[in-house]
Amino acid sequence: MNEYSEECIYTFLKNQGQLFDEPVAETYDEAEAFLEDCMAVVADTISEVRQYMDESGMDVDGMTDVELEEASEVFVLPNGQYLIVEG
Repeated sequence: MNEYSEECIYTFLKNQGQLFDEPVAETYDEAEAFLEDCMAVVADTISEVRQYMDESGMDVDGMTDVELEEASEVFVLPNGQYLIVEG
């Protein structure tokens, strides 16, 4: 089981609208369970985000780092890490 920091969970809970039309979680516990269920990934750098997305079959060739950060699946965490959630 993945363990997500409070920062990850609160960031996802606050910003889930960038990926989903309707909320998938309304509480901290629901958000944590959702991230665990969809096996969300935490990446330390934008290079790791690029590598993960490429290995997952997403076409990231030609995307800038800024475009990757703005992808709906990527949540930029306050500590500089990235949470990747596949909807």
